Amino acid sequence: MRIPRIFHPELLTAGSEIALCDEAANHVGRVLRMGAGQALELFDGSNLTFAAEIVQADKKSVRVSLGESREDSRESPLHLHLGQVMSRGEKMEFTIQKAVELGVNVITPLFSERCGVKLDAERLAKKHQQWQKIVIAACEQCGRNSVPEVREAMMLERWSAEQDDGLKLNLHPRASQSINTLPLPVERVRLLIGPEGGLTADEISMTAQYGFTDILLGPRVLRTETTALTAITALQVRFGDLG
Repeated sequence: MRIPRIFHPELLTAGSEIALCDEAANHVGRVLRMGAGQALELFDGSNLTFAAEIVQADKKSVRVSLGESREDSRESPLHLHLGQVMSRGEKMEFTIQKAVELGVNVITPLFSERCGVKLDAERLAKKHQQWQKIVIAACEQCGRNSVPEVREAMMLERWSAEQDDGLKLNLHPRASQSINTLPLPVERVRLLIGPEGGLTADEISMTAQYGFTDILLGPRVLRTETTALTAITALQVRFGDLG
């Protein structure tokens, strides 16, 4: 039986006894119905993992004893920052979840002219909390011990103008370059994925002014969530740790 992996939001220390946070305790105690004497694996985002044993569990709290730590990095040599124009419904959550599994390090939700998502400040804050929970759950599932950051949502031009010494890429159906023609080596990529209706001509021109290179994935038109995952996978195969 696979030992459940649980994220703890504070730095862990070998040999200590701690209480799991409320959300983790609910998952371990209520959902998994685990009890004293059963094993867990904890991680805190520092690329360390800790063997742990439950010493007390009920419906409201779970306490665990931590064993020795070990370093266990599952991070790609390619640092990927995904700028994703927000998509409707569950598509954004799906994109975030799978991007984490594929090794993305930073995710910035973006607003653009054709973005179909309209949120006030309160709803956007709730969305951000939900997205970060999805990131943590994806790390627990896929074995990553460093937790990617979901940044606050911002306008496309502000994100495009940020200083970045990596390669900046924008997917475009009429681009002349592909990922396979990009020169080696590449250690950092800022990847822009547009909305379901695509970026406007003015937005594409603006990204070019900020140093983005237009690239082509292939002859077929992909949905925004398919585009993101296809591009990330291709970049990890070319420059990272897939394949």
